[in-house]
Amino acid sequence: MKILLVLGALNGALAVIFGAFGAHGLKSRVDDSMLAVWSTASEYHFYHALAMLLCGLLAKAFGASGMVTAGWVLFAGTLVFSGSLYVMVLSGQKWLGAITPLGGTALIIGWLMLAWSLFKAV
Repeated sequence: MKILLVLGALNGALAVIFGAFGAHGLKSRVDDSMLAVWSTASEYHFYHALAMLLCGLLAKAFGASGMVTAGWVLFAGTLVFSGSLYVMVLSGQKWLGAITPLGGTALIIGWLMLAWSLFKAV
């Protein structure tokens, strides 16, 4: 649980850093469509950093291991979803967009796992 809380907080900080980098550092280097992709990546990164924190806090409150697992799935999904978009924008390798839905699928699964764990615990 502790590591999930720390990862959630660190991911929140990274999402803010990456968002600021996109808004200020990339503006003159990439076109508007790639800037929008970066913005999507940083928004989803931030949302799911909060979700990781939520999973850690709920797991601590309810003692449900399924919530910890959901948090790890959300972490993996964020890494693949946002990570593939960040790398795509920085490298110009558009084929990386094909990996992004795998991360999105993991994010959906993570949310469903959290819902199921809450259903069982509450």
